[in-house]
Amino acid sequence: MGLILDSSVLIAAEREGRNARQALAEIAVRAAGEDVAVSVITLIELAHGIARANTPQRKAARRQFLDELMTALPVHPVTAAIALRAGQIDGENAAQGVRVALSDLLIGVTALELGYRVATANLRHFQMVPGLGIVAF
Repeated sequence: MGLILDSSVLIAAEREGRNARQALAEIAVRAAGEDVAVSVITLIELAHGIARANTPQRKAARRQFLDELMTALPVHPVTAAIALRAGQIDGENAAQGVRVALSDLLIGVTALELGYRVATANLRHFQMVPGLGIVAF
């Protein structure tokens, strides 16, 4: 078993002034020996936050956070299997009038494909991914 970290967990840690190593140490305690990783989609979301930083200092701090994160954790790509499963779930959800942000769907399906759960502060979106285990952070 393992955890895929949603960006909401990492953004909250960064906003509270922790660096990536501090945030990951806290997550490791809560993960109780589980493997911890991120989806490449989480990197996209964090890079987006760097580009939107409103000061050079904040931009540099966010860049350092992301760099530390990428050296400390495995990063899982979106594979063909993940893309196909996400497309199936998205189509089934759409047929029922349910919409999940593509980024959250891809992160959730990455976790499903690995047999992991998602650690997130955004329960609402991930609860709409069938079969996905969620850990609230």
